[in-house]
Amino acid sequence: MDIAPYLLLATLEGLVQASVLMLTALGLSLVFGVMRVVNVAHGEFYMLGAVGGWLCGALIPGHPALSFAVALIAAPLLVGALAATADWAVLKRIHYNPEATIVSTIGISYIIQQLTLMSFGPDARAVDPPFYTTLRFPWFGYSSYKFFVIAAALALVGALWLAMKRSRFGLMMRATQYDRETALNFGIPVNRVYSAVFAVGAMLAAVAGVLVVPNQQAHYLMGHDPLLMSFIVVIVGGLGSIPGTIAAAVLIGLSDGLISVFFSPTLAKIVSTLFVALVLVFRPQGLFGKAGRE
Repeated sequence: MDIAPYLLLATLEGLVQASVLMLTALGLSLVFGVMRVVNVAHGEFYMLGAVGGWLCGALIPGHPALSFAVALIAAPLLVGALAATADWAVLKRIHYNPEATIVSTIGISYIIQQLTLMSFGPDARAVDPPFYTTLRFPWFGYSSYKFFVIAAALALVGALWLAMKRSRFGLMMRATQYDRETALNFGIPVNRVYSAVFAVGAMLAAVAGVLVVPNQQAHYLMGHDPLLMSFIVVIVGGLGSIPGTIAAAVLIGLSDGLISVFFSPTLAKIVSTLFVALVLVFRPQGLFGKAGRE
């Protein structure tokens, strides 16, 4: 049996999964790295992005590309505004206490879930892809939209990297991450930075939801698996490490795609969990994390 077609298909599927996972996990890692907040509601922001993609498709007539373009802009902005409001109304009031923020974000996730269930309903909803072209390989055809997902994720990650390294806001984020008190003494509005970072993290998850929904179906419970996989990526890469998150997302996404095609998706999840256990045993700070803060 010629293994090349299966290997190519598994690699492509793994890259698509890694791209979506990279965006979702980067949002989680960014929030933890700067704010030291474990955002359990992150999966619900992903779900809201997917539901927003479906809503735009249902309300905007014409070619699916138009509604998709609107969703790609409107859904992350609305989700980001919701996240900033949650930060102001809840997290800021409890002074970002680590234990209290976990409980609070669990509560936020349940509220978002139930409100979505009440308005969106319990049924999964399909979304038409913005384009239907197929790229032909010698053995099979492959959706061009999935290549677009990979390209879009890479572009967004590159833009985030440049913003963190070159922009004034990126400098304030890094200063706040390294030492909150010193940042306050230098006049950096730390609370505003926290709100913006929480919003940006949610927006990355929402973009991932918009990108993935043409390949899946929007559902009010669809945030569970992305949240779990994002935690796995962040732990493996190193808590708060952006390069580590990117590398771990690619590694886990590719391994998940390969194992799912050649064996089963269930085995892929088991392998990912075992990988986390090994990392926690032999390198608790993650592959790219530091043993201690400087």
